[in-house]
Amino acid sequence: MESVTLTTGRLLLRTLTSDDIDAVHAICQDPAIQRWISVPAPYERGHAEHFVERLVADGWRSGTNCTFGFLPLGGGPLMGAVSAHRRTGTWEIGYWTAKEHRGHGHTVEAVGAVARWIFTELGAGRLEWRAEVGNEASRAVAEKAGFVVEGVLRAALLQRDTLRDAWVGALLPSDLGLPATHPYLPARS
Repeated sequence: MESVTLTTGRLLLRTLTSDDIDAVHAICQDPAIQRWISVPAPYERGHAEHFVERLVADGWRSGTNCTFGFLPLGGGPLMGAVSAHRRTGTWEIGYWTAKEHRGHGHTVEAVGAVARWIFTELGAGRLEWRAEVGNEASRAVAEKAGFVVEGVLRAALLQRDTLRDAWVGALLPSDLGLPATHPYLPARS
């Protein structure tokens, strides 16, 4: 799959390149990112190089993991990243944001753009979000982007050799006013 560029009212979303390695390395020094996201700790420059040059590039090539960096539309620094990867029968989304760019709605905007793209261009019928229970910032972004939190999965995340409980939520095309690839028959209450 070819890498894709998306735009919103305020953001440019594009694949990460070798020019972003220093920014990724700097952003991932944040203790909150190292606490909640499955990145190595300590996070060294070699980790950023491997992430950008291997994981991101290979994900786009195989069409199984689409990672977008997001930046101000008119130019400026890397603000964060949104990644969507294919799981059995669905797609899952994850994200991180530089500390100085949190709380301004940029991540919600980026997640929304990627979700619409996944539904309209990749034909996904469901997009899932997972985060360790307690990651309130990630949950707030997911809910503002329209995800419905569906519950807790016990021992569903492996973080630093420890299994942790995870919140799981989902976004459907219909949640964004988009047509679905298949009819949906919800369970009766």
